[in-house]
Amino acid sequence: MSENVSARDIAAVAAQLGREPRGLHEVGHRCPCGNPDVVTTEPRLPNGTPFPTTFYLTCPRAASRIGTLEGSGLMKEMQDRLATDPELAAAYARAHERYLAAREALGSAPEIAGISAGGMPDRVKCLHVLAGQALAQGRGVNPLGDEVLDALGDWWSSGPCVEVAESVPDAGADADTGTDDSGETAGPA
Repeated sequence: MSENVSARDIAAVAAQLGREPRGLHEVGHRCPCGNPDVVTTEPRLPNGTPFPTTFYLTCPRAASRIGTLEGSGLMKEMQDRLATDPELAAAYARAHERYLAAREALGSAPEIAGISAGGMPDRVKCLHVLAGQALAQGRGVNPLGDEVLDALGDWWSSGPCVEVAESVPDAGADADTGTDDSGETAGPA
């Protein structure tokens, strides 16, 4: 686990997800409120399961708004444009390659080699993934992720989605291994 993940971050992500996070590598992006809104996850969860979603959107408020966008037909409209706009398709394919490179930098999981997430490189299946990549890797990497962020609006404007104490006890976690004193996994996403 990266040094940029504090006990408070883990508590915030657990509150956002309603469960302890698994495979958490680092905070991929922070909401303007200060809480994580995207976490970067290891390509293999602690139990050995391959996990292709490197940039996992954790903010329930953003996730809810994105769910509304998915229900509005935005994915179909994006998919239709991918089929007819070669420049968009090429940029989306590059986003796929950037996603794969980021995951490979974290470790190898041969079972998911070449598979990114969200339908990339030629389909649009999950706007949450596209937004997560756009937040974690920055605007200009995934054009459709940027469009999702533009349509999303200021999801943080009403304040933090979860409240977490500023000082959260470490509960015995060993920062080097991500395990507690008993050897059990301490919590990553």
